[in-house]
Amino acid sequence: MTTSAPSTTDSPDPTVVAAHNDAFRKLACLGETPSQPIQGRMHLTSSLAMAEDGLALEAVQAVGEFEIFEPENDPSGWHDFGAVDIRGEKIFWKIDLYEADSDFRYGAEAPDTPATTMRVLTIMMASDW
Repeated sequence: MTTSAPSTTDSPDPTVVAAHNDAFRKLACLGETPSQPIQGRMHLTSSLAMAEDGLALEAVQAVGEFEIFEPENDPSGWHDFGAVDIRGEKIFWKIDLYEADSDFRYGAEAPDTPATTMRVLTIMMASDW
């Protein structure tokens, strides 16, 4: 019996997914308008949203400015997770991808196609994890 290697043509292009994730993150966090429309939502956990002294605002800005993607923290190359330190607090962020018309029930089958993908950016304190 002969086996063949899985086709990579059906795999999403990680550089395209990363570019879309970066564009959405910068739109959601910094208000930077992307070159093409990108659908999505941003959520803060309640503990971060209720944090005192503008911590949530600083966290959102830091997530938007995040650019340190290494193989250790971004093995898929999608730029869909990161961590920042704000005033001694560790803040995590994660982008999840869904089919745009699925009411967040189904993961995106073609995450490198922004017209069919809804992004959800969640920003949380590490203690919420």
